Parts: sequence; structure tokens; C-alpha cells
Amino acid sequence: MVDDEDNISFLVGSALRLQGYLVECAATGAAGLALAAAFDPQVVVLDIQLPDFDGYEVLRRLRATGSKASVLFLTARSATGDRVRGLTEGGDDYLVKPFALEELIARVQVAVRRSGSAPATNRLRVADLVLDADAHRVWRGGREAALSATEFKLLHCLMANAGRVVTRGQILDQVWQYDFGGESAIIESFISSLRKKVDADDRRLIHTVRGVGYSVRES
Repeated sequence: MVDDEDNISFLVGSALRLQGYLVECAATGAAGLALAAAFDPQVVVLDIQLPDFDGYEVLRRLRATGSKASVLFLTARSATGDRVRGLTEGGDDYLVKPFALEELIARVQVAVRRSGSAPATNRLRVADLVLDADAHRVWRGGREAALSATEFKLLHCLMANAGRVVTRGQILDQVWQYDFGGESAIIESFISSLRKKVDADDRRLIHTVRGVGYSVRES
């Protein structure tokens, strides 16, 4: 995912991780190319307007390395000329912002199927904490935890971004789908409940990053 808008990268990255994909995000063309060289992705979701050089140049350099990744342009540029250029210079798909998240996920799934692969699993694991998205079940240390629907969504959001700090605003957008005007009490209440159910032993996995948000990580 190469996009300099943090909220879009977080939204798209989280949604694809919840589908079982490994997602890496970059905010510049140079960083995106470095990630592509390191991870050899199957799909690149690529903005055109980037801080260093544009998405067309990213695509040109990507193809010059021999990468066969499917490239989906995700951009605010809606002119026919931009669409034609994106698709004739090596891009595989083109989606205009604002976009429907469900449509983007569907297009990525099609691109992955064309490459002959699929997500390996819909299970998320951090240490001995396991979340099965398909079965809607959670275990800690082999013992199943009974979570409410909202607790499950909150834990899912955090585990899909394991090792990253998820801000309170991002949690509200992902779990409650609305802007809570900066009030964090509702999140703190559910975090407290989650900790009692899946994080009560000495090996804490749910961490508070003061003034920012929360993170699920081993240390």
C-alpha cells in the first residue's frame, strides 16, 4: 500500500489484514519501492499523488525491476486521461477516491486469484492469543474467552495491526464507524473489559500508548 494519507493507509491496510493478507504500507514512492524490493508483493495499491515522485514513476521503476505485481491505482484523479494512462503504462486496475472499501477489497481479491494465490488463514495470533475471524472465537493460552460482538471487533482491530499503535480515532472509525468527537471513555471501558478476559495474567499483550492509543504486542 503506497499512499501518503495515513487514514487511508490505515483503513485499507486494516481491512485487508482482516481478510488474512500480509500488508505493508509506505507514504512515499521511494519507500514503496524499497518495500516492494524486500517483500515482492502480489498486489500494489498505489496512489498517484505522492510527496517525492508520482505513482506513474513508481510503476515504471517497479516494472523495471521485473516485478509482476498487479498494480491497482487508488487516486483522487478521475479524468479519463489519467485512467487511460494508468491502465496503458502497466497498471492493472484503477479506482477513484472516494471509494467503497468493499469494492477495493473485491478488486484486490480478484488480483490475488489471478496470481494463483489466496490468503493463508483468517486466524490472527500474537504470542498465545489467537483470534479466529471465521469462527468468531478467541483463545488465550488455549482457554477460550467469551467476548461480546464489540469486544471481538475491538480485539480484531488491534490484532490485525499487531505491533502498530492504533489511535483512538482509528479505533472509533474501525469499530464504531463514527467520529466520537474526541471522547475516549467508551474505548477505555471496552479495553478494560478485554484485559479482564484475555490479558489478565503477567504476560500482558494489550498496551496503552499514553496520549495516542493502544497496541497489541509481545513486549
